[in-house]
Amino acid sequence: MATGLYVGRFQPFHLGHLEAVKYILGRVDELIIVVGSAQHSHTLDNPFTAGERITMIRLALKQAGIRPDRFTVIPLPDDEFHKVWVAHLLSQTPSFDVVYTNEPLTFRLLKEAGLRVERIPMFSRKKFTSTEVRRRLLTNGPWKELVPKAVASYLKKIDGDERLRDISKSDKAG
Repeated sequence: MATGLYVGRFQPFHLGHLEAVKYILGRVDELIIVVGSAQHSHTLDNPFTAGERITMIRLALKQAGIRPDRFTVIPLPDDEFHKVWVAHLLSQTPSFDVVYTNEPLTFRLLKEAGLRVERIPMFSRKKFTSTEVRRRLLTNGPWKELVPKAVASYLKKIDGDERLRDISKSDKAG
């Protein structure tokens, strides 16, 4: 039984992330989804808390019909030093066989640590990025088309668009 690990910030979880999860689950039996930078929230780059991001992931995967026994979601705060980050990751996650990531530094650090690391095919990368979702949330653009419906409903429930605009105002005032 193979276990994969997928690391991301998921700020927020979008359709590209969902396609990545489906791709990975087509190759492994179980998936550990690591919500990175778990200590960050309420900034323009990291507006959502780790708990909110975990909720988004669970709602999206449930809506996609992915059984909860196929995945685990774990928050992971950053480590101050890159070389220590891999040890930190390994100490906070169940064992796994392969890591999936497209983030260059994460790929490099894990590969240098001797772990099996694979890239994930990109799903409409120019369109499906968390940066683009946040930009559209901030500017009242058409953001709902970029996220699973369950995530869109959740973001509306927590006033994610309003939060980003408030953060933006605070950044400009400060």
